[in-house]
Amino acid sequence: MSLLIKNGTILTAASEFTGDIYIEGEIIRQIGTNLSVNASQTIDASGKYVMPGGVDEHVHYGSFGGRLFETAEAAAAGGTTTIVDFAPQEKGVPLLDAIRRQAAKAEHTSSVDFAFHAVIMDPKESVFEEVRHLPEVGVATLKLFMAYKGTAFYCDDEAILSAMMNAKDAGVTMMVHAENADIITILTRYYLSQGKTAPVYHYYARPPIAEEEATGRAIALAKAADCPLFVVHVSIREAMEAIRNAHNDGWPIFGETCTHYLTLTTDCLDKPGFEGAKYICSPPLRPQEHVDALWQAVREGWLTAVGSDHCALDGGYEGAKKKGTNFSNVPNGCPGVQDRLALLWTYGVCTGKITRRKFVELFAANPAKVVGLPNKGDLRIGADADVVIFDPEWKGIITNKDSLHGIDYEPFEGFEIQGRPQQVFLRGRLVAENGRFVGERGMGRWQKCKPYGLCYDYYHK
Repeated sequence: MSLLIKNGTILTAASEFTGDIYIEGEIIRQIGTNLSVNASQTIDASGKYVMPGGVDEHVHYGSFGGRLFETAEAAAAGGTTTIVDFAPQEKGVPLLDAIRRQAAKAEHTSSVDFAFHAVIMDPKESVFEEVRHLPEVGVATLKLFMAYKGTAFYCDDEAILSAMMNAKDAGVTMMVHAENADIITILTRYYLSQGKTAPVYHYYARPPIAEEEATGRAIALAKAADCPLFVVHVSIREAMEAIRNAHNDGWPIFGETCTHYLTLTTDCLDKPGFEGAKYICSPPLRPQEHVDALWQAVREGWLTAVGSDHCALDGGYEGAKKKGTNFSNVPNGCPGVQDRLALLWTYGVCTGKITRRKFVELFAANPAKVVGLPNKGDLRIGADADVVIFDPEWKGIITNKDSLHGIDYEPFEGFEIQGRPQQVFLRGRLVAENGRFVGERGMGRWQKCKPYGLCYDYYHK
């Protein structure tokens, strides 16, 4: 099977030009103009953008309450062809075994390609030593939580520094969820004692200073270990500025933000009744001033990627979120993998906040580089033929009835969007068309990540 895509505007993080792409055997074989090849199928992409399939470096499928990989069709429909999930570690389970267990959930089920981050949830010396062996199972990133004190997620500074010392020797990129656990614990206790239980108090119990302090501390630990750091889901100006300043000073400090922090605000948490529970995620949604600062950050390159932090909680609003009796026990997480392209393009490119090439960098190229997937996120000869043919003229509205994430609500309900993937190819095979999944469940493959990813390219000497 071979495919020739002709006359499209080929869009990558590095260039934009009108040309053709020839695909054979799941690989991009030729790129040029007026290619003369015999192909099994030819598509005329005149008037369309041809871009790499998205790489979402931050999703939760079957991790931390998210629905399992049978809903990965949502990624394909939204133009994402590779998802990077987290492999939570149960107490007493080696890191490498935790990764294999998570991979088993995805194999023969996921409809897009998948890779993994390791997560330490049983911090002890033997686990820290395992970090050096993560690349042996195709994992090159490791996440630790500075928040959620009193749970298996929480890691103290000693654990983080120990992990960093081992990670740097193996080319493993350290990732942290940066929020001060003690601030959150005390403020949560205070607001509950005052009878302030509504969803909006999720924001007040996790104020910007909690993220600012933890981000600064994580950077200090990374400097002490002389280890690259990638701060996930940055939601405030001050955390972004700390990352930017450290990087500008020559340290390999990087960060991402997420689509909901670029498009939603704290007002969503204050919706009538318990509706605000739909928007409870951590860090919480922030006021508009932070949204504006984050758009500047992704435009200027101060933040490196935009993930979705997709977590379509099993049970959705009625079956999961409403089980919470107050803001402190509502399960965290919102779906978003299907909407990432639409939101970044409509509210970034179409408004002039970011360029088309910056869009590809944030949506596909940089996420692939961060996690160590050299054959993803780019249109070049020899890369995997993950391709999106994008119609920039299409207009529509995001609704849950058109969403494939498998739960009963859509956090971006009613958002107007411009442009959508007309066709999405995974390794040269059509998987989605005009918002519908048309591929085969289980066609996704486990992609093994390589160590020494993007965060090591700028290593401080």
